[in-house]
Amino acid sequence: MTITATATFEGTDIYYRDSGGADPVPVLLVHGMGGDGRTWDRFARVLTARGRRVIVADLRGHGRSAHTLSYLFREFGDDLLALCDHLGLTRVDLVGHSLGGHAVSLVAQTRPDLVRRLVLEEAPLPLREGEDLGALARRIPTPVELWHAGTSLLRSPRAVIAFDRSMTRSALAQFRAPHPDWWDALPSMTASTLLVTGGPRGMVDPDRLDAALAAIPDSRTVTIEVGHSVHRDRPREFAATVAHFLVG
Repeated sequence: MTITATATFEGTDIYYRDSGGADPVPVLLVHGMGGDGRTWDRFARVLTARGRRVIVADLRGHGRSAHTLSYLFREFGDDLLALCDHLGLTRVDLVGHSLGGHAVSLVAQTRPDLVRRLVLEEAPLPLREGEDLGALARRIPTPVELWHAGTSLLRSPRAVIAFDRSMTRSALAQFRAPHPDWWDALPSMTASTLLVTGGPRGMVDPDRLDAALAAIPDSRTVTIEVGHSVHRDRPREFAATVAHFLVG
């Protein structure tokens, strides 16, 4: 039976759902910017059918979690780490899309002992010193992404209405600034890591992808050419690839 609850960390309410069960290594699923945990419903059913305990969180400023005055990337990661501690997790698999992918990478860097397997789906890799955004700044959305954006209010009204749009400027500013500390911490990550990219129409810079793969000790990548939201637009391929990776 799925439990829905809200936990409060340093005054910020974080909403989550927990399928429960005896799985000793739960899977925590984290959505991207502008969405909420419901984006994972289909994949969560795949995992629970395989006996996995699945926890789905709403990031601060999204879904049923609280709006805050600050949306620093490290704060998203800190919220997730606090949720893991709140639930008493000693080992966990993390799957994050886009902003959620960056947030779970911070958890894996902060607490390498906690994270067994890590999936970063189309998580925009931070700039290194001396870099600019380059071609990604001029990226054109795919037709599928444009359709989903245009119909998002009909499909996910709660997510659209609940999203705190004040974070957009903060997120863009952080995305456009180099983050050398993130790169320096990659060798400390002990989780087996899968980077899922959406191909040329995605948000993952290929040069930075190569650099991340070289820096993360146990890492690999898979490309499913569909654009930025692989789990949404190619759900069967995503589920087959990621569920298999999480078994090992």
